[in-house]
Amino acid sequence: MSLKEKIQKDLYSALKNKEENKTSVLRFLNAQILNKEKEKRFKILKGRDVKEDEIGDKSILSDEEIIEVLMSEVKKRKEAILEFEKGNRKDLADKEAKEIEILRNYLPEQLSEEEIRKMVQESIKQTKASNIKDMGKVMKELTPQIKGRADGGLVSKIAREFLS
Repeated sequence: MSLKEKIQKDLYSALKNKEENKTSVLRFLNAQILNKEKEKRFKILKGRDVKEDEIGDKSILSDEEIIEVLMSEVKKRKEAILEFEKGNRKDLADKEAKEIEILRNYLPEQLSEEEIRKMVQESIKQTKASNIKDMGKVMKELTPQIKGRADGGLVSKIAREFLS
């Protein structure tokens, strides 16, 4: 079962069970996935002549692309939590945190900070990075390995620690 199918199945389940918060989050997520598919379809059509029946298949998002959408939504909610906390709106911050928990159910298992540190050290050895100027090399090496499994900001922070 693809990730998109799992999300849709869980949405129907949440609707049946009258889980309002989960239903709301999954509906929004479905809308974001649909928007990305429309963007992809537009890019395909813009590029060249493609048969109508091929467009549908090529514009469907892969699990990796859906994970990118999920990561983006989690990041937006983390930023919203920070803003709500600055504005002393704990109720809204808590709501965003609950939404993050729902979204995280569809992400691959997240790497621990210790695992990230090991990966960063290994990447530094492989790229022979010696200072902060080599940060790009290290991140280029790490990005495919951590995609969807760790927050890029945390990885960047850890890499800076080692390269400083």
